Amino acid sequence: MIDFHYWPTPNGWKVSIMLEECGLPYRMVPVNIGKGDQFKPEFLAISPNNRMPAIVDHDADGETVAVFESGAILLHLAEKSGRFMPTDRRGRKETLEWLFWQVGNLGPMAGQLSHFVNYAQGEHAYSHRRYADEYNRCLGVLERRLEGRDYILGDYSIADMASFPWVLISKPLGQGLDEFLNVARWREAIKQRPAVQRGVDLGKELRRRAPPGEEERRILFNQTAKHPV
Repeated sequence: MIDFHYWPTPNGWKVSIMLEECGLPYRMVPVNIGKGDQFKPEFLAISPNNRMPAIVDHDADGETVAVFESGAILLHLAEKSGRFMPTDRRGRKETLEWLFWQVGNLGPMAGQLSHFVNYAQGEHAYSHRRYADEYNRCLGVLERRLEGRDYILGDYSIADMASFPWVLISKPLGQGLDEFLNVARWREAIKQRPAVQRGVDLGKELRRRAPPGEEERRILFNQTAKHPV
């Protein structure tokens, strides 16, 4: 059994999709990031960066193992299940390249754009444009990679699961896909997978229904080393 510490966000969806695709037994443990659950000592013990998702795998070769960071979790689950990652050296190399690309480029750029679209108060024209352009640039990288390929590695893999959630929300971020026909085709193909639909729907009743208030903003943003909450 896997304890899946989760909140319905794009980073959370990466792992919920993988769990559903693999059919691995798991128990969802909500981490209400708007109320500060990510700063509780019991969560920090498994996710020291105070970010979800995280998992506790109670059957990792006979041991109980905690894993934090979505990319690391995807790798752990791929190796555990023997699915959705090539086993040859070249294929593994390409998996790691595109997984690291997502966690270092597409995800952070989309996440910062989301901040200025959905959370920042006031006008921040330069910052908004900066991250909108970077998100657009990343979609261009993905567009070129998907030329002549159904999926990022050719076959469906954790590389697709990592990137898909941050492309799923492109329209709310103000970025259409009309100029990215390969990405649009790829997004639609993944969106139709039943396991993906279950993964994205996990905990949908927990999604925010109204803009964040001041207390939620204080919890979510502006932490420092001296003031982590």
